[in-house]
Amino acid sequence: MTRTERFGLGSRIDHSLLELLEFLRKAMYAPITRKVALLEGASEIIDSLRFFTQLAWEAHLIAHNQFSVFGSDIEELGKIIGGWKKGLISKTSASRAEERRE
Repeated sequence: MTRTERFGLGSRIDHSLLELLEFLRKAMYAPITRKVALLEGASEIIDSLRFFTQLAWEAHLIAHNQFSVFGSDIEELGKIIGGWKKGLISKTSASRAEERRE
């Protein structure tokens, strides 16, 4: 990327990655009641990363092989976070159902 692109779109991608790491760190140590909301925020950031990466690729700022590698990594992160969120939702709904029975 040229200097202008690096400090524009490239900077936005970098900032989003750091923001994603921050959300995931918070989700790791947050109480279970806050984890789902933090993971939803992380999912939103992943959607932004998908958009900005595709925009950079369409503008020919990154090569096709870089786009495919980074895109597959983003997709894998999305699946991991989605599975984590789904597991938390099922765990909390199961514990709530158990509380109701008692």
